[in-house]
Amino acid sequence: MMSPGAETKADPIVSVRDLEVGFQTMDRRATVKAVDGVSFDVRRGETFGIIGESGSGKTTIGRALVFLLKPTAGAILHNGADPQALPRKAFQSHRRDYQIIFQDPNAALNPRMTIISSVLEPLELARAGIRAERLARAREAMDRVGLPEEIGERYPHQLSGGQKQRVIIARALTLRPKLIVCDEVVAALDMSIRGDVLNLFAELQRDLGLTYVFITHDLSVVSHISNRIAVMYLGRFVELGPAESVSGRPLHPYTHALLSAEPLPLPSSMRSDRRIILQGEIPSPIDPPSGCRFRTRCQYAQAICAGQTPAWRELEPDHWVACHFADRPNFSPS
Repeated sequence: MMSPGAETKADPIVSVRDLEVGFQTMDRRATVKAVDGVSFDVRRGETFGIIGESGSGKTTIGRALVFLLKPTAGAILHNGADPQALPRKAFQSHRRDYQIIFQDPNAALNPRMTIISSVLEPLELARAGIRAERLARAREAMDRVGLPEEIGERYPHQLSGGQKQRVIIARALTLRPKLIVCDEVVAALDMSIRGDVLNLFAELQRDLGLTYVFITHDLSVVSHISNRIAVMYLGRFVELGPAESVSGRPLHPYTHALLSAEPLPLPSSMRSDRRIILQGEIPSPIDPPSGCRFRTRCQYAQAICAGQTPAWRELEPDHWVACHFADRPNFSPS
């Protein structure tokens, strides 16, 4: 069975195959599969969005992509090769090409360090060039994100939330990465400045040829910036396809429910005619439902949904879904 994204539409910078990431519970009696058998490609130069509720496993995928977490099973290939097979020194050098930006800039910035020192830190750790070269690269990165040089002598508490997030972006840029994982990077920002930061990401991608994996719970954000979107539920992808297709013509009931919950900023063509209220919470990942994991909250669930895991199917060009009934004439979640 072909994996979603595995059909080579473009040169993949990252290929994920049957990825599993598990964690033992505190009493060590059970294993939580935060990610369970996920496969996809991230194509060079694109923005690949991952959306899902809290606890879906999307942040775990992001951390695994940059090797902050070790996969329990499966493979993560960078440019077709496994970086973990490299000698230690070569692996450390390779990791610089793959950076991650987290949600809370306050947690990422040392309050006792000046801004320029924080931006310099990755270069210092990598021992990249001489001091003057490192300083020039740090200032160049700050300039790219719209921060004037004088801000470099300030401390984090003297900056606004938007400025702090730009500092974190600049710090990721100093190592000149090929791919950046963006984990809820605008979630903590005021609505008034979210658009500016999203536009900055788009500008940097255009100018530097960056590839993004954009992780969020906000469908309006991921629809705005992504080329393709994967919808994640309880450790697995349930839908994956072009952003305009997933947002405008969702094939999975869970995606449709997410769309219906979005406020008015979504274009009318992407909003549901009626609000769908999902019943209950996401089931425990320690003991997920059999078959389709969404079935316990799905209004369309039938007996087959409990007894058989739905296969990935490409129902539209490059648009994949895991649902038994998505292609039935009488089934239309959108």
